[in-house]
Amino acid sequence: QVQLVESGGGLVQAGASLRLSCAASGRTFSNYVMGWFRQAPGKEREFVAISRSGGSTYYTDSVKGRFTISRDNAKNTVYLQMNSLKPEDTAVYYCAARLGVLLTTGPRDYNYWGPGTQVTVSS
Repeated sequence: QVQLVESGGGLVQAGASLRLSCAASGRTFSNYVMGWFRQAPGKEREFVAISRSGGSTYYTDSVKGRFTISRDNAKNTVYLQMNSLKPEDTAVYYCAARLGVLLTTGPRDYNYWGPGTQVTVSS
């Protein structure tokens, strides 16, 4: 089992920055692909960014150049630095983990999820 807990969400104005953190426990963190997903009201959960040990990352088009995913395997933590936030970034952000190295963007491919943290961007 892997336990995930997100932190760092909040209410900010458009153009501001936030950094989300996700602390993982339970298994060897470096063996997992870690992802950030988000879900806005009335919408399906969508992929934001994913990372695997070794540095490979992948982003959805709408956040490229603004968001950066990083991980600290020594601290069992993955981060999402969000810059130039827009109102359309408003959502509950979830951290997720899947065992292996395949960078997959489908939420169903991830076995473990955190409870989520709310990010609200006002215009």
